[in-house]
Amino acid sequence: MLKNRVIVITGGAGLIGQEFVKVVIKNGAIAVIADINTEIGKKVKKELSKKLNTDNIHFIKLDITSKKSLKKCIDKLDKKFGKINAIVNNAYPRNKNYARSFFDVEYEDFVENLGLNLGGYFVTSQQFAKYFQKQGYGNIVNISSIYGVVAPKFEIYEGTKMTMPVEYAAIKSGLIHLTKYMAKYFKGMNIKVNALSPGGIFDDQDPLFLSAYKQQCLSKGMLNKSDLAGTLVYLLSDMSQYVNGQNIIVDDGFCL
Repeated sequence: MLKNRVIVITGGAGLIGQEFVKVVIKNGAIAVIADINTEIGKKVKKELSKKLNTDNIHFIKLDITSKKSLKKCIDKLDKKFGKINAIVNNAYPRNKNYARSFFDVEYEDFVENLGLNLGGYFVTSQQFAKYFQKQGYGNIVNISSIYGVVAPKFEIYEGTKMTMPVEYAAIKSGLIHLTKYMAKYFKGMNIKVNALSPGGIFDDQDPLFLSAYKQQCLSKGMLNKSDLAGTLVYLLSDMSQYVNGQNIIVDDGFCL
């Protein structure tokens, strides 16, 4: 479904990013892991290339908050492949004070984390969209969250050390509206922009939380990272040709 398409995945060396790399490769694409950490990025590239028996996984160093880094990345990929079909905005940069309790969050940290993440998604989309405009086509997929759609269900964190960061809610809700803004702004440019909003992804969380979370869902509860694969391929393929400016929720009914 994605044969010979060049797909850039920011944060491609991370938990969900690696799964995205796997599924685009399995669907015939050329996957580019765009990550700020060169050591981890190259390690993941090597491991996945061996596991999937492919030469179609590439690594490129990228800081999504730097216009200079983005331009360098785009130029390198254009020279190497002659095209870029899509960018998946999946990276999640944050500072060391991220995810403190609401009353403990400092203004400077709040602003910095929104700048790193939502600001990073903006400038990344801006620079790739400039390239897509010249190219005549392009596709942007933003990874948002159910907590960009609904208010936090704080009760599911009771009895655990977990919480739902206020920065996360601001970032992910802003990202959904940014997606709509860009889709409308790019009218006539043949550039698609959509968001994918996952529910919670299992990562050995507190059993008490997992039980409370599942009670809010319809069958499975916490998702496996692979549960997002089909929706991502759909958004990157011609099957979603006229799906634009949308937010697709994959959450086993958590938002209901």
